Amino acid sequence: MTPSPALAAVIGAEAVARTEVVKRLWVYIKANNLQDANKRTLINADAKLQPVFGKDQVTMFEMTKLVSAHLS
Repeated sequence: MTPSPALAAVIGAEAVARTEVVKRLWVYIKANNLQDANKRTLINADAKLQPVFGKDQVTMFEMTKLVSAHLS
């Protein structure tokens, strides 16, 4: 799968499998401490993730659906 420019800013521009996209997103989320402190199933969007998610906070289940729109 080829990431959109917005997603490529987070995971890199090279084409990767969908499973690798999710793995790279989690590496980014954990490295930048973006999981909500009180409810760990929520992801807080930073400036790079905001264009991908389209909102400030998403659930980890919602994240996969939103990211799919940025893959071709």
